[in-house]
Amino acid sequence: QVQLVESGGGLVQPGGSLRLSCAASGTIDRIYTMGWYRQAPGQRRELVATITTGGSATISGSVEGRFTISKDNTKKTVSLQMNRLKPEDTAVYFCNVNARSRSFAGDYWGQGTQVTVSS
Repeated sequence: QVQLVESGGGLVQPGGSLRLSCAASGTIDRIYTMGWYRQAPGQRRELVATITTGGSATISGSVEGRFTISKDNTKKTVSLQMNRLKPEDTAVYFCNVNARSRSFAGDYWGQGTQVTVSS
């Protein structure tokens, strides 16, 4: 069983910054990638950024240059630094970990954290 705990969402004005963090715990044999997805009302869930344990990152074009993803393999954490936020960044952000545990190999999801960008 793998648990993901997210933190750092909230309300911010356009142009502001937020930092999301996610910590994975449980009986994890191996983590392959960690990252963030988001889902706005009425929209499909979309990739924001992911990073492999080796440090290779994939960033959505809509946030490239504004968001930075980082991870700590030892602590099993992944963070998303979001700068120059725009109203269109408003969404529920979900932590995602692709990992292998004793009972399951695949995607694990956090409960989601709300990010609202509004003046």
